[in-house]
Amino acid sequence: MATVTRENIGTLHEKLTIKLSKDDYMPSFEKTMKQYAKTANVPGFRKGMVPAGMVKKMYGQSVFSDEVLRAAGKQLEEYLENEKVAIFAQPMVLPNEQPVRLDMNNPAEVDFQFEIGLKPDINIAPLQNGTMLTRYKVDVSDKMIEDEIERIQRRYGKVEDQETVTGKDDVLYCTYEACDAEGNIAADPKKTEDTVSFEKLPAKLQTLVIGKKADDTIVFRPADIAEGEALQAFLKNPLKEDGTAADQYYKLTITKTGLLVPKEVDEELYAQVFPNAEVKSEADFKEQVSKELSTEFDRVTRDRLHSEIYELLVHKTPIQLPVNFLKRWMREGGETPKSEHEVENEFGSFEHQLRWTLISDKLIKEYNVEVSREEVNEDIKARVLGYFGMQPGEDAPWMESYMAKVAKDEKTMDETYRRLLFSRLFQVLESKFGQEEKTVAEEEFFKLPDAHAAYHQHH
Repeated sequence: MATVTRENIGTLHEKLTIKLSKDDYMPSFEKTMKQYAKTANVPGFRKGMVPAGMVKKMYGQSVFSDEVLRAAGKQLEEYLENEKVAIFAQPMVLPNEQPVRLDMNNPAEVDFQFEIGLKPDINIAPLQNGTMLTRYKVDVSDKMIEDEIERIQRRYGKVEDQETVTGKDDVLYCTYEACDAEGNIAADPKKTEDTVSFEKLPAKLQTLVIGKKADDTIVFRPADIAEGEALQAFLKNPLKEDGTAADQYYKLTITKTGLLVPKEVDEELYAQVFPNAEVKSEADFKEQVSKELSTEFDRVTRDRLHSEIYELLVHKTPIQLPVNFLKRWMREGGETPKSEHEVENEFGSFEHQLRWTLISDKLIKEYNVEVSREEVNEDIKARVLGYFGMQPGEDAPWMESYMAKVAKDEKTMDETYRRLLFSRLFQVLESKFGQEEKTVAEEEFFKLPDAHAAYHQHH
């Protein structure tokens, strides 16, 4: 009769010893060997007529080892299920100074030792200590509205051909090719094409293209025309390269240059920008733009509040973890083993995410937060319609076949489900904290410290 004993070896870290007698594994071993004898294909013997001794010699030890290990695994699973032990990941075989020796000719009592990491019971303190949060509201100023209208005019404007690059209202059509310092292109060059407004070019590149016309070229190194984040952004787009290309020379060829003529603010623009709203005058248009800006800033400020709630819960909830077990599991439990150095580098972010998983799992259950499959489907439909500029309820005869395909896409379905689930959880969490509203200017809001950085710096 198999027995399981349990021993503490650290914080939320335990050793389980599975002790098997030969009666726990021999019956299944013998049964499996009989099956092998019936199905074994051995040259010179008819199927099912291979002598049992030969079958045992050929397959016995391998089958014996498998059956013993299977018996140990079954006992372990049954114990964890019956005792309702909540564990992280999977049990891991403890390294043993004396490896277990399995010999089918000498079946005997055998011990297997596993280590497990236990999930802690947690008390989410920040939800009980009256923590006050700030809900920011960005004041939409007249200048913000005017700036947004100017962006809209440019977005809906048209590009007229012109001879040379003159300034900020220009649009450049150009290509980039790797070359040497003299502009000689490699035999099989990688060419990227780009259409960009003059204003979006790095400042130093702007000065180089002023006065240029179609077919003119410029040879430059990215590192000479930008630095920091601006350099990384330029390498990524338009060059489609990484940081290693910063010192590579490139030839920029202007294929065409045009002047962006902004769209007039008139009824045609009102209809293009707000096709589903009654906008008849410039005052109506400004009011609608103001509403859109307010809606967007409400989303941004709500995201910030949720980020602060997330960091507050993760950093202010006391949680003990079986650190030694988790580090070993990180080293050995994945598809690819990790080094000690890799584990130490990654453990901080791993622990951060693990804390949130424990907290959110508890809260989702406690607050009975649920998302139905129908809600997942409706969200996907709404997003697809929005992509095509359509409203829910509009005729879309292709939607049924599209949704049939999406239903088989587990990744999309799971990502949508999780997004809705956590959105709903944070809606509940908002109501669990006291809040004070603070109106700030746009510039002031974007200068506020990032919630993640603030907590990692001060906690």
